[in-house]
Amino acid sequence: MLELYKHQHFKFYLKNRTCFLFFILIGNILNAQFDDNIIVGAERLDIYLNMVKNKNVGLVANQTSKIKNEHLVDVLLNEGVNIEKVFSPEHGFRGKSDAGEKVKDEFDLQTGLPIYSLYGKSKRKPSKELLNNLDVIIFDLQDVGVRFYTYISSLHYVMEACSENDIHLIVLDRPNPNGFYVDGPVLEPAFKSFVGMHPIAVVHGLTIGEYAKMINGEGWLSNKLMCSLEVISCLNYDHKKKYALPIPPSPNLPNMKSVYLYPSLCFFEGTNVSIGRGTTFPFQVFGSPFLKKSNFSFSPKSTFGAKNPKHKDVVCFGKDLRLLTIDSLSSFSKLNFDWLVDAYIESGSSADFFNKNNFINLLAGSDKLMNLVKGGASPKQIRETYQNDLNEFKIIRKKYLMYDDFE
Repeated sequence: MLELYKHQHFKFYLKNRTCFLFFILIGNILNAQFDDNIIVGAERLDIYLNMVKNKNVGLVANQTSKIKNEHLVDVLLNEGVNIEKVFSPEHGFRGKSDAGEKVKDEFDLQTGLPIYSLYGKSKRKPSKELLNNLDVIIFDLQDVGVRFYTYISSLHYVMEACSENDIHLIVLDRPNPNGFYVDGPVLEPAFKSFVGMHPIAVVHGLTIGEYAKMINGEGWLSNKLMCSLEVISCLNYDHKKKYALPIPPSPNLPNMKSVYLYPSLCFFEGTNVSIGRGTTFPFQVFGSPFLKKSNFSFSPKSTFGAKNPKHKDVVCFGKDLRLLTIDSLSSFSKLNFDWLVDAYIESGSSADFFNKNNFINLLAGSDKLMNLVKGGASPKQIRETYQNDLNEFKIIRKKYLMYDDFE
């Protein structure tokens, strides 16, 4: 039975008002950089409303599913669309759950709509029972263009469920904030997981709509099924443009600096080094009690989006990347391996540097990165090991582009 939470649609009661104010504050900061010329797929109601009129509709959405300042759910209900149920990805419908935290099913008090988690204890693909009265599903999530950001994994399972149950899928496209370059090791099949399901580069350079086309075109669904797919494209967007997110896509990516640094810093999630979860600047620093003492330090605390952060209440020494400017970060066209290599050396090449569960291998898509770092490879040598695979991926990627490319 669904658990009924006492909150309103995208509004929190008193006990959660700090979280709500946090998103309002950060949202305003991000809006200062928003490109008003770009029109996201969700805004193009004239294109897709007729596709869902008089049909039973499911919606995959979270706090980023906005049309200007109004949530897509409210817009569609006001247009008379019959939304039967909502599905939420990692971090939940309101984007307030920790990374990796299991998300419960719930009800939305304002609309009465049931919200089913795609990041629960066991289910990541909507079941046949949940889909049996649906004609079409609308998918609208803001991705960040990185293989281990799990919204594209949720997309895969939604596409698979739709193909198995003869349901049409409409993806409302949004720009990729890291869509101006492609880089990183390509995932090897033996290391497939929810943080990496497909043989793509770490930074894949695709919008979520382009990615959906690639999943179909490359036959990546179970039994090579094909999803009945429609992508509503963005207007005035191409892969040369830098797009500032109007809303944080998850609790620990609160601003554009964190979005730009995320692809390189996330490798630290497979080590004993913190990337600032439990601070007000996640994915903008890195540090550990095992690194050399320096002028910069932080102590992670239990906080919104990081209830039990790595090295909680312990002083961590490391590097403050907030000093980098947005202009310098947005000019990056490759992953930074220097930070990972330097931290490993500074830790004394400790056997405890990499987590015992080898999570780094799931993030990297193979065990090569960990072994190269352990073996003393330089960042340049690391990069050289994956160039052939990367070039092959770039050729495949080109087939699915909907917008002018950066090269």
